[in-house]
Amino acid sequence: MTPGFHAERTPDSPAIIMGSSGETVTYAQLEERSVRFARALRSRGVGVGDHIAILLENGRPYLEVSWAAQRSGLYYTAINTHLRTGEVQYILDDCGAVALVGSEAMADLIVGLDLSRIGIRVSALGQLSGFESYDDVLAGAAPKPLDGECEGREMLYSSGTTGRPKGVRKQLPGTPLGDASSAPVQIAKGLGDRGGGPDTVYLSPAPLYHGAPLVTSMSLHRLGGTVVVMERFDPRQCLELIERYRVTQAQFVPTMFVRMLRLPKEERERFDLSSLQYVVHAAAPCPVSVKRQMLDWWGPIIYEYYAGTEDIGTTQITPEEWLSHPGSVGRSMTECHIVGENGEELPPGRAGVVYFGGGRPFEYHNDPQKTASVTNENGWRTLGDVGYLDEEGYLYLTDRQAHMIISGGVNIYPQEAENIFTGHPAVADVAVIGVPDDEMGEAVKAVVMLTDPAAANPELEAELLAYCRSELATYKCPRSVDFVEELPRDDNGKLYKRLLRDQYWEGHDSRVI
Repeated sequence: MTPGFHAERTPDSPAIIMGSSGETVTYAQLEERSVRFARALRSRGVGVGDHIAILLENGRPYLEVSWAAQRSGLYYTAINTHLRTGEVQYILDDCGAVALVGSEAMADLIVGLDLSRIGIRVSALGQLSGFESYDDVLAGAAPKPLDGECEGREMLYSSGTTGRPKGVRKQLPGTPLGDASSAPVQIAKGLGDRGGGPDTVYLSPAPLYHGAPLVTSMSLHRLGGTVVVMERFDPRQCLELIERYRVTQAQFVPTMFVRMLRLPKEERERFDLSSLQYVVHAAAPCPVSVKRQMLDWWGPIIYEYYAGTEDIGTTQITPEEWLSHPGSVGRSMTECHIVGENGEELPPGRAGVVYFGGGRPFEYHNDPQKTASVTNENGWRTLGDVGYLDEEGYLYLTDRQAHMIISGGVNIYPQEAENIFTGHPAVADVAVIGVPDDEMGEAVKAVVMLTDPAAANPELEAELLAYCRSELATYKCPRSVDFVEELPRDDNGKLYKRLLRDQYWEGHDSRVI
């Protein structure tokens, strides 16, 4: 199961279609370009098990580069393009990247990086000083596959609760490219079992630096389907693309549902969406009212899953099941256990930390302590979420153990922003929390105790927000600041965030927290 299989049999079939431009990459072109880039990397000394980084906006070369790494037995890290220079530098240094693929659009971010340890620098879109042109690199490499092609693996970074992102490192398959036993092929097979194949047209509306769109897109290439990539999400264009390309499958986050539902009803209903057969959402809790509206609009084709980059466990739920168990994220495909404060397994209806048994092996790169911390004495592992099971084994998520915020389907750990705020001389204490937001699910808010309470004013609020945004990606930073006389801490310094959050969430859907 490889793009090459389809390049031989249906070379002119579209593998990639860019949503705004309509630019198309056929299977023959995807195969040739990924082969050429793989050969170029190998000729520059990049070997099996080495690591490359991709810092690109959604564009035609993204999946070509990813496939070059996949077929070369490499680890490849797709980096969030909204990060700040220091955050990107940390990831590049931590993963030990020997190559970086960037673009002209990322110039302001890249110019501040120390790339002295990265010998291979390629600009896939536009020109970058000190970077080779992607097209020139391709032109200088032969379109002959490498000897002994083998499966690589993505290594994506998940924000850490201690303020540093953690690379989720999974084992390289160590198998020939396309070998049926490898994890990437097994993932593709699962999509095939759900109807994915050469006739599938998949809409990918999210940034490809996220795990789900990247892995799903590449998996569908193994099956011969067409991937329609949106450069950026726009609700009206999304509906138009579904109609134009007769999209059969798509994946969304709840915020995208909200934005589509906010379009005028007469405008929504003028699009022909009858080609849709299978829609899935994940990444963030979906308010019950939003999901009901989507099911009323699109019919019983909307599925849901709960999982993490770590791939330690997955739950799934069909639309029919959800209607009988509203708010649930489904039943686990392996073992699911709810564990109490003392390590005891809890019965149905009791909330505790959600653990999974089974799952694939992984480690947090360069952090054995963090890796060990997610495993209990039974060998079960957790993503740190809190929830409960009902009598039928359906899981309901109720909280996040580490107070993680999910805004628009993106995971945000508040301590990163708290660390920045604490460095401002006007701030005596701070808590960053998620508060209700109709579109994003949660918005990031800072609750600040000042060194001088009399200094609280809108000008200082603006100054603090700008101070944070100068150091962190904007999406990680608070949108607003509330000033308080003191924060709820006990004598040993523990901050009771629940007390803060309850003030903002009273009267709102408790599943969106």
